[in-house]
Amino acid sequence: MERTSIGIILNGVTGRMGYRQHLVRSLLAIREQGGLPARDGSRIWPELTLVGRNEAKLAEIAARHGLTSYTTDLDAALADDSHQIYFDAQVTAQREKAIRTAIEAGKHVYTEKPLAEGLTGSLELARLAAARGVKNGVVQDKLFLPGLRKLKRLVDGGFFGRILSVRGEFGYWVFEGDWQNAQRPSWNYRVEDGGGIVVDMFPHWHYVLEQIFAPVTAVTAHIATHIPERVDETGQTYRATADDAAYGIFELAGGITAQINSSWAVRVYRDELVEFQVDGTDGSAVAGLRECRIQHRGATPMPVWNPDLPATENFRGQWQTVPDNEDFDNGFKVQWEAFLRHVVDGEPFPWDFLAGARGVQLAEAGLRSAREGRRVEIEEITL
Repeated sequence: MERTSIGIILNGVTGRMGYRQHLVRSLLAIREQGGLPARDGSRIWPELTLVGRNEAKLAEIAARHGLTSYTTDLDAALADDSHQIYFDAQVTAQREKAIRTAIEAGKHVYTEKPLAEGLTGSLELARLAAARGVKNGVVQDKLFLPGLRKLKRLVDGGFFGRILSVRGEFGYWVFEGDWQNAQRPSWNYRVEDGGGIVVDMFPHWHYVLEQIFAPVTAVTAHIATHIPERVDETGQTYRATADDAAYGIFELAGGITAQINSSWAVRVYRDELVEFQVDGTDGSAVAGLRECRIQHRGATPMPVWNPDLPATENFRGQWQTVPDNEDFDNGFKVQWEAFLRHVVDGEPFPWDFLAGARGVQLAEAGLRSAREGRRVEIEEITL
């Protein structure tokens, strides 16, 4: 079958997310399935060029997966007309400059979030991309998680009646790096390197809340650096200058209240690393990465508060599991497929730079709320 080859520059594949989710589980997986069907009957085939700062690591990854194109020279890769798409999974502090250069080189751009370190830079990139006519997108992977897709199905089907509230719990214990290696890179805990759980997670919570429930209209947040010292990849102790926990209240259009706790200093006592409980007049649901459970109004028991006796009810057993009813592919891969179809066939792609900018705006508002100790309203932004 005829192929429609599309050259993709992958910058940041030596990192955890860039390698595991975007290279291996998305683009290489698309190649392994024979490409992606295009509207003209051909197969969209990703031709990959790996970019990074460490040539030895790039060469090792390329050899491991049978790839031949890699370079430490981003400018040279961007100057090559065989590359139509630039993808960025670098550390946040290096992203804005590279994306700007890629847009000016006429490349379509797909990037990890956050789009830039601040709202001003994010809007500048969105406006530049629009002016240059390049297609653009920001990773919003959690929308494609099986648990949240089931939750969206419930919302669209009217299961909840009037939605009252959303309560989210996210996080796990990230080891300090002394007696066990940390699961996250040290830059995550240095604000000067673009780290912090607010700038990392509030953009996620923005698109989850906006696209499943309703737009965010205001935020009140408290942040903390619970672990003030950590040990980096070289064994050196460093001061953690970025927040490692955030406790947010998000007001949504229509009167919905959302509360989400995010922490890298919490031990997990829940079924999944992230869970959202949604309560409505007609029913409730608890959704995680993969599973979703519901309790309808007609099946809601009548708990009685009595602290003098041991609890005998199996509260979790009173909930019903939502069936899959479809096959769920890797969320990163699903969004990559949508972006490739957007570039090749012009299919709609709503998760653009402006959507990414709104996520950065919420992170900035959350940090401002914590800094000033007050509620911050979210203003509408446009190109």
